[in-house]
Amino acid sequence: MEVEAKFKLKDGVLEKIEKIARFLEEKEEYDLYFSHPCRDFAKTDEALRLRVENRIKMTYKGPKVDNETKTREEVNLLIDSFENAVRLLEFLGFKKFKSIRKKRRIYELDRAIICVDKVEGLGDFLEIELRVPEEKERIFEIARILGYSREESIRLSYLELLERLNWKV
Repeated sequence: MEVEAKFKLKDGVLEKIEKIARFLEEKEEYDLYFSHPCRDFAKTDEALRLRVENRIKMTYKGPKVDNETKTREEVNLLIDSFENAVRLLEFLGFKKFKSIRKKRRIYELDRAIICVDKVEGLGDFLEIELRVPEEKERIFEIARILGYSREESIRLSYLELLERLNWKV
């Protein structure tokens, strides 16, 4: 289970993060999303993506399970070939849907992962993530320390935000 809250990055927040959290890494990510051959992931609030970073991962994301965060079931598989994974999905009837590129700076603070993302075509965002649903309040505590209220949390994924802008692959 992934428990996550997203916020539009405000001025000065990166500097706050760098003072209180431990920097882990910076990387570029390329995400390729697929549409399902038999159901509309937009209606079922699911996603299937291939991510290329320092490794290749296939991720299924289930529907969000609460009204405040992006908490959802997540299944990840490591893949050894991006091209073969795309071919396999296409043989099974999945279609390439959208792609997203971003630069991500990753920090750690008290078991929470804090990501500062620069999303191509969308802007800068902050994500705070934990793997324990019972600790959801910890996410909002960190957000408060960084200058955010609960109400500023964005429940839409980057894919959904870009879709609202009618962004193309």
